[in-house]
Amino acid sequence: MNQASAPLSLTQPWPGYVVIEGPIGVGKTTLARKLAGSFDSDIMLEDAEENPFLEKFYDNPKAAALPTQLHFLLQRARQLKAMRQEDMFSPVRVADFLIEKDRLFAELTLDDDELELYEQVYASLTLDAPKPDLVVYLQAPVEVLLDRIRKRGLNYEQFIEAAYLERLCDAYVRFFYQYTEAPLLIVNAADIDFASNDDEYQLLLERILANRSGRHYFNPGPLVMQELE
Repeated sequence: MNQASAPLSLTQPWPGYVVIEGPIGVGKTTLARKLAGSFDSDIMLEDAEENPFLEKFYDNPKAAALPTQLHFLLQRARQLKAMRQEDMFSPVRVADFLIEKDRLFAELTLDDDELELYEQVYASLTLDAPKPDLVVYLQAPVEVLLDRIRKRGLNYEQFIEAAYLERLCDAYVRFFYQYTEAPLLIVNAADIDFASNDDEYQLLLERILANRSGRHYFNPGPLVMQELE
């Protein structure tokens, strides 16, 4: 049974721009919304439902991979451009995507000719993405992701196959293994229920507030955070 959490602690200063990342179904948008609500912050979300090619991609990846990927790239580029143009008066900004991960999906889904075209479009956008003050990378096993995808019941996501999610999770691991652009908190999100359990959300929030540099790992099973570097 969920219990009410104590009031949010602001004894640690909040980082100005936080990005939540992870594979499909891991809960990144849910966590981004929770954080934005807790701190009354601006939020920037990628809107998969606006992509008219996504359902076609899950049904027939080979045929729809390129338009799906280009639509997401252009959508994310527009959002980041708007963020750059806005006054940065908000003390907190939260996003559920990191623009650098766009290439991760492109390399996973496009053939060589398509990837070359994608790279040309990416380069022409001359993206000047703001650097996050913290990236929170959520991880969970494929079977957990599939269960969460099934439970949220989006029609187009029911075409997602376990093999695709496995490849995606592996690509995320490789990407963040080399990621050094911002402080990184890697969270085992398999068993933590930050969506509806206030105590568990508060625990994760405390870890987020505590990270200002380096790379850390939070495993809410034993409730410890270990230095990885």
